Amino acid sequence: MSLDHSDVKKIAHLARMALDESQVDAYAEDLSKILGLVEQLEAAETHAIEPMSHPLHMAQRLRVDEVTEEDCRDENQAIAPSVVNGLYLVPKVIE
Repeated sequence: MSLDHSDVKKIAHLARMALDESQVDAYAEDLSKILGLVEQLEAAETHAIEPMSHPLHMAQRLRVDEVTEEDCRDENQAIAPSVVNGLYLVPKVIE
């Protein structure tokens, strides 16, 4: 697929890009090459290929689910300006 000046200008407008007239030809050529590559990829036969979620069939190593830190909520809330029933009270910001 080949893009012309008007196509490149429209794409640049949609992408909010400011292009000089001297840049339009280079962008048209580069974008046309990219679209050509996409056409090649679309032409590949993929009907018999099963989709993969990951290229390697491996299981994720998980760590042991155990407590590694003590509960410090009371010490942390001791320095807070205002706490009620274990909850921090903050000033209202949205009316």
